[in-house]
Amino acid sequence: MIILICTATLIFTFLGGYFALSLKSRLHLILGFSAGAVIGVAFFDLLPAAMEISAKYCSPREIASITGLGFILYFLIDWGLIFLNALARKNNHGGLRGSIAALFLSVHSFLDGVTIGLAFRVSPKIGILIALAVIIHDIADGINTTSVIIKGKGSYRTAVIWLAINSVAPIIGAVSTFFFRLTAETLGILLALVSGFFLYLGASDIVPESRLHQPRLQTLLMTLLGIFVIFVALRIASAF
Repeated sequence: MIILICTATLIFTFLGGYFALSLKSRLHLILGFSAGAVIGVAFFDLLPAAMEISAKYCSPREIASITGLGFILYFLIDWGLIFLNALARKNNHGGLRGSIAALFLSVHSFLDGVTIGLAFRVSPKIGILIALAVIIHDIADGINTTSVIIKGKGSYRTAVIWLAINSVAPIIGAVSTFFFRLTAETLGILLALVSGFFLYLGASDIVPESRLHQPRLQTLLMTLLGIFVIFVALRIASAF
């Protein structure tokens, strides 16, 4: 059951990435939607999940602090990558920032799989509910992964490679739970950190990039649409 569900996440993630790659000419609109989706996942999925999972071990204030730490860590990493990316471009190896962003998105997908696997240990019903929420927003995950590569001037081949990695990450995460035990406290901290990464990625990287293009109103509406789609998708999933 777990592997079957994670296979569905693979398919939906890949479909989202293929959609983004096929509309490369509409990059500003894709980036706008991607920014909203990333921010929406952070606020409506990762952060609430981190608080719920680690409620017995960490206060909401502590989780918020860890999220802030994640934001700061990504900020420092990103500034270092700006320098390294400039060097990489001189040597015809551009797209380093995009690949790092895709890496963190893939870590999120891996943690999705871990969460699904752990949830099924608690209850099949809880596992199915969490899996449904993951599957619904996996299309956005695929869009986000290819978008950060395209934005970072990475190649089509690089985008496809990272899309494949992100697609299989939930399966690897779910299977890994058969071989190790991850405490709720640790999982909650990891989700909070990734939430901080996503907030920086969306608000400080993708949003400014999307606003460089015209028409800006359409891009703004796509950003709001991305946030709204994630919010509605997660609400629908939680209703089952």
